[in-house]
Amino acid sequence: MKTTVERESPTKVRLLVEVEPSEIDKLTSETVRKLSQEFKVPGFRKGKVPRQVLLQRVGRDRLMAEAIDSHITGWFWNAAARSRLRPVEQPEYDFELPASEDQDWQFTATVAVQAKPEVADWTKLEVGAIEPEVPQELVERELDALRATVAALVPVEGRPVGPEDTVIVDLVSPNGETRRDYVVELGSGSVVEEIEQGIPGLSAGETKEIAFELGDNSTQSVTVTVKEIKEKLLPEVDDDLARAATEFETIAELREDIESRLRGQIEEEIEAQFRADVADALVGASKVDASGPLVEARTRELLRGLARQVESRGVQLDTYLSMTGQSPEQLLERLHEEAARSVARELVLEAAADKLGIDVPDEEIETLVREQAGQVGDDAAETMEQLRHSGRIETLREDLRLRNALDRIASEVKRIPKELAEARDAIWTPEKEKQQTDTKLWTPGSQGART
Repeated sequence: MKTTVERESPTKVRLLVEVEPSEIDKLTSETVRKLSQEFKVPGFRKGKVPRQVLLQRVGRDRLMAEAIDSHITGWFWNAAARSRLRPVEQPEYDFELPASEDQDWQFTATVAVQAKPEVADWTKLEVGAIEPEVPQELVERELDALRATVAALVPVEGRPVGPEDTVIVDLVSPNGETRRDYVVELGSGSVVEEIEQGIPGLSAGETKEIAFELGDNSTQSVTVTVKEIKEKLLPEVDDDLARAATEFETIAELREDIESRLRGQIEEEIEAQFRADVADALVGASKVDASGPLVEARTRELLRGLARQVESRGVQLDTYLSMTGQSPEQLLERLHEEAARSVARELVLEAAADKLGIDVPDEEIETLVREQAGQVGDDAAETMEQLRHSGRIETLREDLRLRNALDRIASEVKRIPKELAEARDAIWTPEKEKQQTDTKLWTPGSQGART
């Protein structure tokens, strides 16, 4: 597609989008197949109605109208992404139906867009970063986990079940169903939480009835009889442990490997936080204030994503709110803040990418798609085709463009110790005082208007 952008104002544009004949022919063929499944024509099976017969039945104008209606939204968002525009509402379309399938066709879309900010000089920014350190308690925790994998289970006498013991129990349900000699490793999550919490404190030979809640919110009970109590006998942290549990010969080599892996993980987390802090610092320096339809739409996306995530675990959103102690209003406020921060970062990075002249060629996208498709076993060529058809390839291109811009910015800001950055933030300055005492005129749609 070829797209021409006419800017009517800083926040309103008119796109002229030209669609090639091959696209028109492709979409009409898809629409013919779809309609042939819906229409009953005597003498023809569903899906086998010839194109000319279908055209006689539904008319060419209806066929073309349905074809365009099903594709114009994708074309528009593809064109907007290629033109690096951020629409804040649905566009107004204007077009005439194609005269034929073998000629170019065009439509216009007028839409309000987010104004682009003036990006600050990031080379003058100072951003705090944490120096990577590997706490020894993390190393010891890794070693303890490793010791547990080769620990011996030894019988316990003279005391009740402890919270980290392994017990052998009989489980009997009210209907008589019995599970004999069932092994429960407490703390592993192998049984429901109520049973895990109910077993500690029991002695060998002791019986207890424990009630627990099922997934449908009904309650069931089970009679638990403790038959044996065993505890893990952890091996010493020495060369024998290294040889028994790993490929290393000495405990020193094992510690070095653990520290190296942990350091790599910590450095990745620190770098991710540093990049986020860089973006936020640039947002502040550029005085970007994200609000309006883009933020509201992003908030709805985050809410839908959260609902899908918790419901995939068998938990309803209202139950999740109760479990986390949040009200619906508090959740929406938190998601709104997250959405505003996300949109502000994107706006300032987009402006920076424009300033730097960063572009992402198709080859870079294809390389990324091949890598990700290979990791999950998908067909890379098929994935690329789906991305092109849906218009999401331009969204991916823009994501890569912003990432590349952040790579450049993060390498050019001045990295300073985190403690120094926090100390500077805490220092009073006249500018900060002015920011706190400035008053703003009330305007429709401002925070004051909504409260």
